[in-house]
Amino acid sequence: MASPSSPSSVSIAVQFTLTGVVWGSSFLFIAIALTGMTPAQVAGGRLLFGAIALGAIVAIRRERLPRSRRVWAHLCVLALTFCVTPFLLFAWAEQHVSSGLASIFNATTPIMTAVMAWAVFRVERLRPGQLVGIAVGIVGVIVIIAPGAVAEAASSTVAQLALLGATACYGFSLAYMRRFLAGTGLSGIAFAFGYIAPAALFMLLLSPFVLVVPMHLTVPVVLSIVTLGVLGTGVAYVWNQNTLSAWGPTRASTVTYITPVVGVVLGVLVLGERISWNEPVGAAVVFVGILLVQQRLRLRRRVRAGDE
Repeated sequence: MASPSSPSSVSIAVQFTLTGVVWGSSFLFIAIALTGMTPAQVAGGRLLFGAIALGAIVAIRRERLPRSRRVWAHLCVLALTFCVTPFLLFAWAEQHVSSGLASIFNATTPIMTAVMAWAVFRVERLRPGQLVGIAVGIVGVIVIIAPGAVAEAASSTVAQLALLGATACYGFSLAYMRRFLAGTGLSGIAFAFGYIAPAALFMLLLSPFVLVVPMHLTVPVVLSIVTLGVLGTGVAYVWNQNTLSAWGPTRASTVTYITPVVGVVLGVLVLGERISWNEPVGAAVVFVGILLVQQRLRLRRRVRAGDE
């Protein structure tokens, strides 16, 4: 039975849904912010506002921060691999591809995580069905990329590869957390602040180079970058942490299925983006791969005659 202070099941369901909506709409906010800012300015802005939002929550809740230099060193690695690099890649890529397509590629993160946890860090052993899921996910990505590569080659294909690089960074970072930071005892909020704050600091140190290009701060651009930082990189993490605590990692990770739907719908309705046949088809194949990797969909074993 839940304690009186525990969030209700309805509250958790609302927070879960809001997390998917905010993370799915992040790709729209990036696209709008890019109309007045460079990719580096977008990445730096969202990290700065995200760090401020999480820092305020940490201070209000008096969360314990790490004291170990080793832990901070690992958090600084995450700052680069989980924040700075993928945020830059996503922002750069959205100059050449639609926000909806970027949100679809973001859904490959669970597959990338499984690959990194299995092949790079050796913190997870994959079953045959999960290996099939990875292969299916790769086929889905090829379905998304191939027609554009044949028709246009150049910029859009490179941008799609950059999106895959960003989700590979996410997969690397999630496996890295499991390998080196599993026993810190930190709350999810303090943990997130521990890598987002150094990432924001790193971008601030680069500001003399980042701010060489002037920004055109219209109202939509400012609202987008503030929302992207405060909600997408700040408050939404708190909602996700509450969902994780209440439902566990398996159910909480199904937010992956909401974000691309929201991203595609908003891109079509708000920005007038068009989707090609291969994008939803490839996304569906990727989702099947994710289901296999997360073992929500299992391959049937053949029953041998002697086993009956």
